[in-house]
Amino acid sequence: MAHNRTLELLSRLPKVDLHLHLDGSVKPETILELALQQGIDLPVYHKEGLIPHMRVGNECGSLIEYLSKFHFTTKFMQSGEALERIAYEVAQQSAAHNCKYVEVRFAPQLHRNNGLTVEETIHHVVEGMKRGQRDYGVKGGVIVICMRNHSSKSNLEVIEGAAQFVGKGVVAVDLAGDEATYPPEFFREVFAESTRLGIPVTIHAGEAAGAVNVYEAVTNLGATRIGHGVRLKENRTILDMVKERRIPLEMCPISNIQTKAVPGWEAYPIREYLDEGLLVTINTDNPSVSGTDITNEYRVLADRFGFTTPELVKLIMNGVDAAFLDADDKLSLRREMEDEIRCLGVSM
Repeated sequence: MAHNRTLELLSRLPKVDLHLHLDGSVKPETILELALQQGIDLPVYHKEGLIPHMRVGNECGSLIEYLSKFHFTTKFMQSGEALERIAYEVAQQSAAHNCKYVEVRFAPQLHRNNGLTVEETIHHVVEGMKRGQRDYGVKGGVIVICMRNHSSKSNLEVIEGAAQFVGKGVVAVDLAGDEATYPPEFFREVFAESTRLGIPVTIHAGEAAGAVNVYEAVTNLGATRIGHGVRLKENRTILDMVKERRIPLEMCPISNIQTKAVPGWEAYPIREYLDEGLLVTINTDNPSVSGTDITNEYRVLADRFGFTTPELVKLIMNGVDAAFLDADDKLSLRREMEDEIRCLGVSM
């Protein structure tokens, strides 16, 4: 009975999600409709049958295997209309879990097969998020991704495209993809440009490779947030630097287990990091690929690590502190969240 009460409270608590990939958030029923509209053949024509093509199972062996699921979804995301619809549905799905603020990220260069420009892809994702905010009340920002396996020229186009939307829906740029093969030092030139243009930076690091990548991301790529950072504990000096600089970690528990960033739950360092005083935030990464949602991420932490309600609230509010929002917007989000948490009878 107590467990049911906890679950109900978790679904009612206001939340934020700072690490959420657009192409990892597509609903199977949306794929069905887009395929029919776009004349793309599907392996099967019912929702349940599509799920194995979009979602990893327990047997997922690595980040590479996990990333392979995106080859399927991106095929249907080559038009402005599709991008806008999926961004809009992110807001819809977030609202269902009382997510008040969400930062959705995507890589423009993966959505240009039918002739869209980098700027057009960003425009449509921003528009979808704005429409979602109007209809569902979920505030949002867009993070624009450079891909590790792309050329500097291609990634610089992304930075330049993102710069045109800063303050108009885009809140940051990111680097994603196969971390082990393409370490962050390959991308110093690209992110020197984002620094020059004053665009905030978050970098996927310390997920499929060690803590040294977190150091490189922070000191040479200008990252003020780190995507995942699970392997930070492998180097005490780097962990201390992240702690001292109050650099938030965008942890995604379910995904981190699936990609084998750690061998299993017993090795997942979230309790350790929180006790250390690191600024840990909880996020979904890819709800469709991981078969998760933001309520489920918190439920798992309560079940597996015995996190108390006040501790879960602390993690939620860390997300507010870490959001790429200006001071005024952050303060109003914080007040809105605190009021709602108190109304649920939870002490802050």
